[in-house]
Amino acid sequence: MTSEATSGASESETALGALGGGALRRPLATTSRVDDLTDRLVTAIAIGEYLPGSRLPTERELAASLGAGRMTVRAALARLVERGLLETQRGRGGGSFVRAQWPVSSTDSVQRTLSARWASLRDTCEAISRLHGTIARAAAENRTPADVDDLEGRLEAFRGAESGLAKQRADSLLHVAIATAARNDTLRDVLLDLESRISMTAPAHLWGEPEGMAAMEARALREHEALVGAIVHGLPDDAGSIAREHAKIDFELLEAALTRSALEGPGR
Repeated sequence: MTSEATSGASESETALGALGGGALRRPLATTSRVDDLTDRLVTAIAIGEYLPGSRLPTERELAASLGAGRMTVRAALARLVERGLLETQRGRGGGSFVRAQWPVSSTDSVQRTLSARWASLRDTCEAISRLHGTIARAAAENRTPADVDDLEGRLEAFRGAESGLAKQRADSLLHVAIATAARNDTLRDVLLDLESRISMTAPAHLWGEPEGMAAMEARALREHEALVGAIVHGLPDDAGSIAREHAKIDFELLEAALTRSALEGPGR
């Protein structure tokens, strides 16, 4: 991981924060707390919240956000290392880094995690989509010249970022800039809380699987260009509509993951 990428991750995580109470964090009726936490971490990686090359939060951060003991978190991380999903690096800049996204061994974990929470995930994603529209409208009405410069710079950074992890981080920073341009901290905080409910620590939007990533990123770029253009030119109706549709990408990726897990699960 380059120093530039590490800096981008830090900036994104600082801006978006690690909030609790998420749908993927809600306890399951499993025989083992370690089993439950293992499923959640496997799912977060499979759906592209953490892409290959990205670093997971520390044991302490995961324990706090998941309401689990550090020994439980450590045991779950060890299982992911055994499965080949993670590798652990020691020393300064070390931690747990993602190696693989969705091997066959991940399918059952994804099915258990998503199917048990599906109604909550669906409702939360709809609320997120509507709120993104509201924030984009506010941004088109309230943006300052400095916001315009920042939005255009973030759009250019997304356009030029490499596929995968770098684009995911650039996407996060662009959406932070849109929320900032709305000039309403309450709307921003509510959005962060809702987004935390469909992720482990909400550092970034879901990014899907490698097979569909290029097409998804091309779509995201088109929608980003239209959205930033509407905000910059002060078109709140257009901005709201574009943002609401754009935010549906996350739910589409969750649907694709649930479908894949059902097709590849036991008995198939």
